Amino acid sequence: MRPPLAERFHYRRSLASRVILLTTIAVGLAVAFLSAGAYFTVRMQLQSTLDESLLDRAHRAADSPALQQLPTDYELPSWALGAADVRIAFITSSRSILTPDRERPFPLLGEPELAVATDAQRESIRTIAVDGVRYRVVAVPTPQPGQALVIAQSLEGHEDVLAQLGVVMLLFGLAGVLAAGVAGWTVARNGLRPVRRLTAAVEENARTEDLHPLPVEGDDEIARLTTAFNRMLTALAASRDRQRRLVADAGHELRTPLTSLRTNLDLLAQADGSPDLPEEARAELLSDVRAQIEELTTLIGDLVELAREEPMAHIVEPVDLAEVVDRAVARVRRRAPGIGFAVQADPWWVVGEASALERAITNLLDNAAKWSPPEGVVTVRIVDGVLTVDDQGRGISDADLPHVFERFYRADESRSMPGSGLGLSIVRQVVDRHAGSVTAGRCASGGSRFTVRLPGTPTVPEGQSAPSSSDALTGPG
Repeated sequence: MRPPLAERFHYRRSLASRVILLTTIAVGLAVAFLSAGAYFTVRMQLQSTLDESLLDRAHRAADSPALQQLPTDYELPSWALGAADVRIAFITSSRSILTPDRERPFPLLGEPELAVATDAQRESIRTIAVDGVRYRVVAVPTPQPGQALVIAQSLEGHEDVLAQLGVVMLLFGLAGVLAAGVAGWTVARNGLRPVRRLTAAVEENARTEDLHPLPVEGDDEIARLTTAFNRMLTALAASRDRQRRLVADAGHELRTPLTSLRTNLDLLAQADGSPDLPEEARAELLSDVRAQIEELTTLIGDLVELAREEPMAHIVEPVDLAEVVDRAVARVRRRAPGIGFAVQADPWWVVGEASALERAITNLLDNAAKWSPPEGVVTVRIVDGVLTVDDQGRGISDADLPHVFERFYRADESRSMPGSGLGLSIVRQVVDRHAGSVTAGRCASGGSRFTVRLPGTPTVPEGQSAPSSSDALTGPG
């Protein structure tokens, strides 16, 4: 589902332009709300002041003896009333309107003023319009019963003041929005400068494939982002180095059996049909070819196994480590018939992949059998969930001990022996995938000792069922 057009347009813009736009909108809205609030506050204050002034003047005028003695039929010009925008009139309970200003029509009076004249209401104040002119009209009772004094004042002056105030606020608001845009541009230019530097550095790294860490400055979010980039670059550099080393080592390891295989095949091709090659030599060459093909097959299988980076795969079930050890020992016995195996395995159930665990333990046993002398004994124990494999070889030297689990690492003594240097790497990968640990050291007899610790229990985990006997006997071929 595609995002809305406005959202797509928004995210096509640069970060700086979005900062400027959002800053301008935020300040513009703030200025608009403040201006509107100030305008309505001033308007209400002006009207409240006018109402208080009109009511005060009306009450004083109604109580004035001079105004009461004024004949109702006496006419006064507008200028004599003190202000040309103020009208004075009397309204009686019989709806008669008497005004001393006959030059201008008085604003239309109605029920609120009549209610004051009939003593139904103490006072009234409201706004009315006459010929497009708005008036604020106040009515108060007079000492004479059935009569009310009405004063009307034009609102043109107040409206002019409010109009000028609105124009001033609009101009100041526009100036504020403009200033906000300039401020947003300044903030975007200066505040995003570290982001631009980081972007340029990352683009340069991507272009040149230079994975050296970027310089970290300060302790803000940009510094945290740079640190995260550096971690990513470190992981990427390590992954690239591992890949290059794997390709180089694999090429080196594949070259030897392929060269030997090609040499033997050339010899067989040259001697094909020739009586000069004895049958025993031909059989020996064919045996070497088969051994080299098996070595290549094993090496390729090991490379495929090491290339698996995903977590534990498909078949994950409760596995008795003691049964896995028994199956692995049976396999290795067939490959190394001259080696004896002393096995003491207590039940230890782990949740994992039986085939992968069997392969790892088989690799450990193969390694122990390879280094043990003829007629030697490999000791295998599982006690309290700890698997140990001891051989009777010369042991691992201190120089080789930190590297025994590295891919393609082979000690100087093992260069002339069969193997690819991947078996122990597979052991560590399988154990890591099962949340365990594997270490190498020396046993009491001086040989090598490999210790594997896997999380599990002495009995079948609660809520799990043990695999059937047919499943338990199924292992990698």
